[in-house]
Order: sequence, then structure tokens, then C-alpha cells
Amino acid sequence: MKITAISLSRPQVLSHSGSTTRMSDFFALMKPRVMFLAVFTAFVGMMLAPVHPGPVLGSIAMLAIAVGAGAAGVLNMWYDADIDAVMTRTARRPIPRGSISRGEALAFGLVLACGAVIVLCMASNAAAAVLLAFTIFFYVVVYTLWLKRHSPQNIVIGGVAGALPPVVGWAAATGHVGLEPLVLFLIIFLWTPPHFWALSLNRTHEYERAGVPMLPVVAGKAATTRQILIYSAVLVPLSLLPCAFGFAGLMYGASALGCGTLFLALAMQLRRSKGSNRQAHRLFLFSISYLFLLFAALLADRISGRWSSAVSAHELRSAKEVVPAAPLERRLVAVCSFTKCQGR
Repeated sequence: MKITAISLSRPQVLSHSGSTTRMSDFFALMKPRVMFLAVFTAFVGMMLAPVHPGPVLGSIAMLAIAVGAGAAGVLNMWYDADIDAVMTRTARRPIPRGSISRGEALAFGLVLACGAVIVLCMASNAAAAVLLAFTIFFYVVVYTLWLKRHSPQNIVIGGVAGALPPVVGWAAATGHVGLEPLVLFLIIFLWTPPHFWALSLNRTHEYERAGVPMLPVVAGKAATTRQILIYSAVLVPLSLLPCAFGFAGLMYGASALGCGTLFLALAMQLRRSKGSNRQAHRLFLFSISYLFLLFAALLADRISGRWSSAVSAHELRSAKEVVPAAPLERRLVAVCSFTKCQGR
């Protein structure tokens, strides 16, 4: 499908306010809302790890992960500028609007990506840096350049990139990959298709006009709502795996069950409504809150568990310090008695 050409020329006049606007435009290229969610899940992955980097190195590592996620967003917008221009949802992005040129975006994204990987390697370890580089590569090359325009499974396979941040966060703390971050990876991976398909149901004509083979465009609303319901039904029980594997407790379990039940109910309503725009929008909005609430509950559960463990350890140390006092008192009494006997 032919896409109308657009002007991507750089504005010629830049005042002080214009410079500020361009800075905000460069920041917008990083997809800050997506970046925030990626950073938050990476932070939870780091906090779940059995060991933690110091506050300084940990903060630098999280900053590097944030910049890496932003770099992936920049390179995505660089390549997708043509289709962004013909979609209402994305037409006001910096490149289609002409405030940032494609060349500037490409250079900016490459610098951010390389800098983030190098800094993460220096601040933490090579394993985390390799995982971050792979995440950026997968999102930009595998998803953006290949899958997005050629396969209706673009969101399913491309979801690997969005599910990797907690694995990167764990690796930044430990230098390896464990079972816990892989469980978190699986949860985000299964959450991604219903989240994006709910959005695409209300943008079907835009994706069709842009030539993007999203599932509603290729298979229709009925098939899409069925797939959303299937993924949601699998997601709910799998979200309880942290409890089953013992790295989450009652707080997380109750939150996952409650949020998962609501998620599934909204997916069922969407299916019964035959993909109505209202129900699709409701599911899309809740899906954002769902992932945040799930990981926030996991973080709160872990922090409360560590606090309880710290209190118990302190009480145990205090008890051990009190117990030896009795033999010492007996020895003092014996010495006093011996002294009195000698005095007599």
C-alpha cells in the first residue's frame, strides 16, 4: 500500500523557546510512558535479586536501562516515521510533525543505545549489558524493521523485547539469569498481546491505511477478541507463579488474583460485545494499570518480607546476647562467695 510522502525538514528558525521545544521533542522520541513501565519492571527485577548493587551503582544501572529503553523508542520512531504520519494517534510525533529530522533521530538513537550498553557494562556487568543490547536489537530490528510490517504475529513475537527489562534488572544485580526474572518475563510476554490488540481494535482503519497487518486488520474483530480472551485466560493463573515458586507471598497473591479476575472479566465482556470500541478501550486502559499494580504488589510483598526477616533476625541476635548473662552472673556470685570465705 502506497503511503503519502511527508515533509520531514528541520525548522530553520530556533529561538530559546524553540530550543526548549526541540529538547522536549527529543525526549518525546524516547517514548517516556513506555520507558517508565520498562524501567519500573527492571527495578522490580533488580529488587527481587538475592544481592543488590550499591545505591550509586544501582542508580547508574537503572539510568542506563532507562536510556536503553528510550533509545529503542527513538529508533522505532525513526523507522516508522512514514506510517506514523498517516495514523491519527501518531501523526503529532516529532518526526512526522517536522520538528526533528529522521537523520537527527537516527543519530540520537544510536548514541543513546551505545552509551547505555557501555555504561551498564561499566556500572554492573557484561551479562546485563549484553541483555540490554539484545533487547534494543530485538525491538528495533526484529520487531520494528521486520515483524511489524510483515506479520500479524508482530505483537506476539515482538513482545519479547518488552518482557526483557526485569531480566536485565536481575542480571544487573547478580551477573546471571535466574528463575524469578524468567517468570516475570513470561507474565509480561503473555500480557502484551491482549494489551496491544485491545488498542488496535479501535485503530483498525488506521493500521489498514498505514499497511500494518495487525490482527484486527488481517483476521477481523471476532478472531481478535477470541485471541485476547485466550491470552487473558492463560495469563491469570500464570501470574500466580511467583507464589508457587516461593518468591512472593499473600500480598502479591491476593493482588494478582483480584486484578487477574477483573482483567479476564473485561476480556469476556469484550468478546461478548463483539469487539465494541467502548469495551476495547476499557480493557486497554485497565491493562496498563494491571501490569503496574502487579509489579507494585510484587515489590511491596518483597520489601515487607525483607522487613519482617530483618526484624526477626534482630530479635534473634538480641536473644542470643541476653542468654549468656546467666552464666556470667553465676560466676560473679561465685567470686564474691570465694572472697568472703577468704576474708573469714
